[in-house]
Formats: sequence, structure tokens, C-alpha cells
Amino acid sequence: MGDAATEVTRDRHRTACQKIAADRGWDIIDEYVDQSISATDKSKKRPAYDRMVADYKAGLIDAILCWDLDRLTRQPRELEDWVDAAKDRGLKLVTANGEADLTTDGGRMFARVKAAVAAGEVERKAARQSLAQAQRARQGRAPKGTRPLGYTTDGDVVEHEAAAVRKIYELFAVPDGVTIAALAAGLSGKTGDHIPKGLPVLPSHTRTLMIERNQRREAEGLKLKEVPDDKPWTSSTVLGILRNPRYAGYSTYTPKTLPPKDPDDPNGSKRRSWRASILRDEQNEPVMGLWEPVVPEQLWWAVQARLDEPVRITNKLGNVQRKHLGSGLFMCGICDGPVRSHSTRYRCAGHVMRSREQIDDWVLRIIRERLSRPDLRDVMPDQDDPRIAEIDEQIAQHKGKVKRAESDYDAEIIEGFDLKRIRDRENARIDALEAERRKLTATVGLSPVLDAKDPVRAFEDADLAIKRRVIDFFVEVRLYPHPRGRKTFDPETVKVTPKTRR
Repeated sequence: MGDAATEVTRDRHRTACQKIAADRGWDIIDEYVDQSISATDKSKKRPAYDRMVADYKAGLIDAILCWDLDRLTRQPRELEDWVDAAKDRGLKLVTANGEADLTTDGGRMFARVKAAVAAGEVERKAARQSLAQAQRARQGRAPKGTRPLGYTTDGDVVEHEAAAVRKIYELFAVPDGVTIAALAAGLSGKTGDHIPKGLPVLPSHTRTLMIERNQRREAEGLKLKEVPDDKPWTSSTVLGILRNPRYAGYSTYTPKTLPPKDPDDPNGSKRRSWRASILRDEQNEPVMGLWEPVVPEQLWWAVQARLDEPVRITNKLGNVQRKHLGSGLFMCGICDGPVRSHSTRYRCAGHVMRSREQIDDWVLRIIRERLSRPDLRDVMPDQDDPRIAEIDEQIAQHKGKVKRAESDYDAEIIEGFDLKRIRDRENARIDALEAERRKLTATVGLSPVLDAKDPVRAFEDADLAIKRRVIDFFVEVRLYPHPRGRKTFDPETVKVTPKTRR
């Protein structure tokens, strides 16, 4: 319904209610209008309705007029609150068509029947819509609704947005790389040492969508709606992009009703809900969409692996980005633990205290030499390795065993200790498979350096996160105490061991 028609309807409803008030000699205290907000969905916020409830509880009103009962509420629970108010406190609630007068027993009965019928119709409509959405997903068709960044509503690629999505994935896939907050800042056009280079700057997606809607409204001769100001991108929006399986080409479907989260099941975390929405066929294979993927499957999975890292799940400060080349990456030669930055030094308490500048210069010299060799491409793993697909299939099978065990527990076929044993066993196997997949996708996000015409120059120009990832790909670095009394740097105290690559 267009804005003009909506305005006419609202005026007609208002006039009818005003006439009833005049006929009964009632004074109109206030008017409560929730424009274009359905009374059907109990999850929707209805500010005017909530204000009306508060005014009634405060004693400011003792009668309510509405066009029809379903304009007030379609929730049987809410209706019972108004029924109690009419019986216990004398509230007068009258509809303009005279069908639901809660001051009489017949009116209350009719209201309850009408609310029950309305709720039943809502449930039937929701079931039809869910079946249609599930069918679209099984067919691999793009879901209806708000378009995601990088795609049209029909599933066609919006190239300039897709380029930003690819860059987001490539930057974030690097372990200990850029933070989600830094990606949001980069998309918003901010600069700084912690913000990645080369990330396209985009207006907020909310603003872009409203501009597109207004273009359609203008073509239909409808009144334009206010376009929101361009606000900075938020971390939650970027996280939604990184979690969305559609970018890897997976068809998704999430039922309206989901089982309650099990706190003992790490796979039940909200951070994995996007992965759980991937639709699978009878053979437990992911259903692929008919649209063009924006990122490779292995890159999407590498991003999920980083998002699922325990340090990210338990981190409360939101800062998991390293600020120094070797912090947490280089190891102590005495205890094999990671060294930390301490002022201008790398430190392992009680074992090693070394000059950060000297160590970094030595390690970078070795990496530059390695990148300059002509056999660089020979050490890179094949990103199309069929083993990656096998791993995904095996992980799905192990997760299926956990789900079956949970069903058996609910049916009282197995005991709680059996469920825990199965979970522990299968989750351990899943962890091992995911670790293997991370090794096979080791170069994800490093193509700007390893595929460059001049890898050494590309390495020099790269962000700190990429440099750390390149170092970690090629070598292990262990620091030993520097000889006492010697001022010059001794390379023998830094053991740089090449990593074996197939």
C-alpha cells in the first residue's frame, strides 16, 4: 500500500474513533500510532503501544478506542491483559466497528475467538513462508529480503562491493592479523597504523539500501523516504559479512524455531550459527547456490577458523591484534614459549631479554632473502587440494554423530556420561581435522606477497599482519640469551629454522 493510501486509511480510522468519543462524551487525551509496525510479530518494538500501556498503568487513561481489535493486538496474551484491565479496573476498550466491547461478557468472548483465529492465520502464513524459503534454499536460489553487501536481490554480483568483501576476507584470514574493528574503520575511510591498507571505502550499507529504495519509489511515483546520514561501519556489521556462507556460494536456511543452546557444546556458540545455517542435502553435502561466489570456499573456512579461535571467544577487550613483528610469534629458546614485547625488547621472564630492533632486522633480512629465490612458487601448497573437500565432509560426519547422540539422549536411549564421551571424542577429531585444514590453507591471504612480481617489494609494503604471516609460513624463530659483555649482535643467538613444505 502506498503512502497516500496509508494516509487516507489512517484518517478514516481516526475519524471513526473520534465520532465514538464524541457520541459517548469522552475526552481524547492522546493518540497512539505505530505506523507500518505490525501487531502480529511479538518481537517487534511498538513504541506508541508501549507508551499507551505505560499511560494506562499510570492512570492517565481509562478508555481505549481503536478501529479494530487487530489494530491493537494480535497476541492472545496481550489481549488477556486488556481483558483483566476491563474486568478488574473498569477499562473501557471499544472498537470502531462495535465488535469487541470488553465491558461485556459477549464482547470478551468474541475478542478471544477473534484473537485466536488471527493467531492461527499468522501461524499458517508463517508456515507457508517457511516452506517457500526452504524450497528456494534447496533449489539454490537467492533468498528474498534485504540484499547483502556485494549482491543484488536476485543474486547478481555488485562488483565494487564484492571487491570490498574479498579484501575483508583476505585481510582477516591472516592469523593474528587485522581486527574486525580495524576493518570497520578502514571501510569508513579512517587511517592509522592499525588500519589495513588498500581496503575500499564504502558508504554505510543502510544508507545505500535506502537510496536504492527511494529510486524504486520515485519510479513508482511514491513519496521518497528520508535517507539516513552516512555513519561509520560497525564491527557487528563486518562480523556478519565474515560469517555469511553465501559469499562462499553456500545456500543457507535457518528455521524459525531452533533448539536451545547447550552450554556444554562448543559447536552451539552463537559465533557458529552462520555455519550451522548452511543447507545440506541427503548425503550431508552443502547445497551450492546458483549465484557466483565472491570468495573461495577455502578462504571462507580459513576466516571461520580464525573467528572460532578461543582467544577471540573469550576476549573481552576486543583487541587481539599484534603491534610488534615477533610478539607471540617468536619463541624462547630455553622454554619454547612465545616471547612478548616489553618496552623496546622481546622478553621471556627469567630466560631471555633481547633488543627488538636487532632481532627484527635479522629475521627480516632472512625473509627477504627467502622471498628473492626463484623457487618461491614451488613451496606453496595447492589451494585446490581435494583433501580440503574431504576434510569438510569428515567434519560434517563427526558433527552428525554428535547430533545423533544428542537425539538419543533426549529419547533416553543413552545416559549423560555416554553423551559426554561421544562429544569429547568427536570434537577432538573435529579439532584435528580443522587443524589439518588450516595447514592446507596456509597461504590464504598471502597472495599479495607470494604472487607478486616482486615479492620482496610487496613484503616491504605489506601490513604488519601480512609480514607476520609470511614469517610464520616460512620459518620458526627462537631467541637465546645474548652473551654477557658483548655489545654487537650475535646471529648465533637467534635460531631461524625453515619450516618443511611439501
